[in-house]
Amino acid sequence: MNQEKILEVEDLDIKFELRGKTLHAIRGISLDLYKGEILAIVGESGSGKSVFTKSFMGLLDKNGRVDGGNAVYYGADDGKEVTLTDVKRERDWLNIRGHEIAMIMQDPMTSLNPLKTIGVQIMEAVLIHQKVNRAEAKKRTLKYLTDVGIQDPERRFFQYPHEFSGGMRQRVVIAIAIACNPQILICDEPTTALDVTIQAQILDLLKELRHKYKLSVILITHDLGVVANIADRVAVMYAGDIVEIGTCEDIFYDPRHPYTWALLSSLPQVGVKGTDLFSIPGTPPNLYTEVKGDAFAPRNPKALKIDFVKQPPYFEVSPTHKAKTWLLDPRAPKLDPPEVVAKIRNGGLI
Repeated sequence: MNQEKILEVEDLDIKFELRGKTLHAIRGISLDLYKGEILAIVGESGSGKSVFTKSFMGLLDKNGRVDGGNAVYYGADDGKEVTLTDVKRERDWLNIRGHEIAMIMQDPMTSLNPLKTIGVQIMEAVLIHQKVNRAEAKKRTLKYLTDVGIQDPERRFFQYPHEFSGGMRQRVVIAIAIACNPQILICDEPTTALDVTIQAQILDLLKELRHKYKLSVILITHDLGVVANIADRVAVMYAGDIVEIGTCEDIFYDPRHPYTWALLSSLPQVGVKGTDLFSIPGTPPNLYTEVKGDAFAPRNPKALKIDFVKQPPYFEVSPTHKAKTWLLDPRAPKLDPPEVVAKIRNGGLI
């Protein structure tokens, strides 16, 4: 894997003001994205995955702010570093959105204009972000439609979003994103609204486009099963923090954080016929109040006393793998992971 960084995030804090209270949505995240890789960010709904990545494009709601830390982007056309957390003006964000960092949302129907043809919508992205005339823009639009797997692009060019299936609409949204010629593509739950067969096709398409257009991809999902065959690395996110990060093999075959264990135990494919599927007890912490210790401790039946008192630092498992859990401290008692981890490792269930 290429070890050249394209994005570096350090101690990022994001807060929102809601009804006179402060919500600490992102709590000191540090993360690197490397050129050409697919990095999956997984976690339950509400863990902060979308908020974290929207901050790279200046798309936080008006009541949200970056309260600390920084995010540095290294892929700009002019070769200069861009400290994204220092960008304030909307016109400066317009130079970054789309052309440098593009995003695919989970519901394609909310991303497409129902009153404009598919061709016109893709052409708009080409004309804005690429210095070409209309004839060349149309030629490139037809190529993008072909690249995302839409047959008969000449006819489809003149059709409207309602004439496309859900899977085809998602392909169109992907075409619009790559027409912006970005360096980083953020995919926010891009397969949630699709059935399993189409979901697999879209994931395969993203893998192909990553190589063809030299993209670095951030894939946001709540489903660990989705990332097994696509991600190079996986970051596990809980309560506004990344609690474990490693290669796909590290996370699936040698997970160390109890929350990662719980997510893996929740996978339907590891369930036993005739028994209830595993579900994580309790609810995530209230981020309006200060989180003490390990945020997952109240939901962890095997939590240590220190988990309720002091937040764990990152412990390095290997050069590619680290986790925030006191279980990795040399003084901690040895706890075996749940049986499902051995099942995955030995049975090739993923």
